[in-house]
Amino acid sequence: MGSGRLKAALAAFFFSSFPAHALDPAAVEKLAFGDGDDKIEAIGALVAEGDPKAAELLKAFAEGELQTSGKRVLIVKGKDALDAVTGAKVAPLPSDREDVVANNRLRSAVASALGAFKLASEDRNERLAAARALADANAAMLPLIRKALEKEADPEIRGLLELTAAGMELKDGPKEARLAAIRKLAASENPSTKTLLLEAASDQDEDIRREAQQSLRAVEGRLELGEWLGLAFAGVSLGSILLLAALGLAITYGLMGVINMAHGELIMIGAYTTYVVQGFFRASPFFDWYLVGAVPAAFVVSGLVGMALERSVIRWLYGRPLETLLATWGISLVLIQAVRTIFGAQNVQVENPAFMSGGIQVLPNLVLPWNRIVIIFFALGVLVAMWALLARTRLGLYIRGVTQNRAMADCVGVPTARVDTWAFGLGSGIAGLAGCALSQVGNVGPDLGQGYIVDSFLVVVFGGVGQLAGTVYAALVLGFANKLLESWSGAVLAKIAVLVFIIFFIQRRPQGLFALKGRALEA
Repeated sequence: MGSGRLKAALAAFFFSSFPAHALDPAAVEKLAFGDGDDKIEAIGALVAEGDPKAAELLKAFAEGELQTSGKRVLIVKGKDALDAVTGAKVAPLPSDREDVVANNRLRSAVASALGAFKLASEDRNERLAAARALADANAAMLPLIRKALEKEADPEIRGLLELTAAGMELKDGPKEARLAAIRKLAASENPSTKTLLLEAASDQDEDIRREAQQSLRAVEGRLELGEWLGLAFAGVSLGSILLLAALGLAITYGLMGVINMAHGELIMIGAYTTYVVQGFFRASPFFDWYLVGAVPAAFVVSGLVGMALERSVIRWLYGRPLETLLATWGISLVLIQAVRTIFGAQNVQVENPAFMSGGIQVLPNLVLPWNRIVIIFFALGVLVAMWALLARTRLGLYIRGVTQNRAMADCVGVPTARVDTWAFGLGSGIAGLAGCALSQVGNVGPDLGQGYIVDSFLVVVFGGVGQLAGTVYAALVLGFANKLLESWSGAVLAKIAVLVFIIFFIQRRPQGLFALKGRALEA
């Protein structure tokens, strides 16, 4: 069967299943000939009828299948047409047909309206989704919501519908209905309720204004717990990212005394390694597991780059901090330009695996994103692994020995030059892990590391140079401080306040939170 005959057969099936009946002629006329507001009102009126054929009409309108011929409104599919009001077949097709155009606003209204028809579904999940979608619906759908409330027994869906109805009555109802709606909204835990009550709190009517202010205080009191918990989670999340970014620097600067201005670019290399590994997995059925390959790859690639830098440049600059700073800053520019040459100057896209998408709805105004949760546990895992390596392995023993007394370690046979390379590679590899984590929460571009190098140094210096525990505490303290100050004064002033605090703190306590030990002290 050819495509034309197939379309004709489908159209014939559609019209045969469309029994003759009459929709509200006034609503249909407004939908076809009215202006934007008239069409919105007509959509609500058609939905309020609750007739499944009204849904077919609205779908035809959204899909560009609604046409007019004189005063008649037609649903046209291929070469067949129906009268939109009566459902009667129209033949032959009129030659003076004109399209009824639906803009984005009207398509959105139709989408909400079509979703509202699912309030009568037997499936609870469909009804719940429809109730949630009606939160921003037009007040013309209020009759349909009231009709659904008469039959709905599920408490969660009833609660959503009652709040939606109260919001609609608050906007367009008479005074008594608006006062009743405000009292009903006072029991809400939905954050969007605050917006409705704030509008009512500035109403010209004194009674409505006073009632809205009382309800607003009640709602804000219930939402306050979620806001504080959200702020605490944001602080832990930022602290875990700062910890990942600073852990590598805690080795290269804290233990080895090297001011590595290219540390941010090692983070950037880890992020781009994640992007490359993602590309290899994209065509396979195991795409959601690409991080299993990206994590070790980011560690190895960044570690190898760091070891190459130590062997070729940094090894000759130990004990000369100014020269080290200038050399590593130049290296950072070289790495940035190399990445721009290979991958381009634009940001690249790194997608979250399925298990890191979405979040957990803990409270009505608190959603914990999965990607942030995973990164927090990932940072803890990296911290534990780093502690175990430094405290329980021969390499860790060598690093601590060289850090505490390089001359004595050299005398007892420790290969100090090789340990320097391994330690620098370890710090660089951890920076790569930070880049892998950062690729899951932000943009990946050549300048990615520039945003974290200063924060990384702040964490290490504030916590105490050479102290792993101090790095952990400093990352969490700075994470909480940033988020708390941002909620009061904005991101820019929060950053300034943190910098000023660090300056005064270091003046009073130059060794940081914990006492300084290691090669830097010997120097």
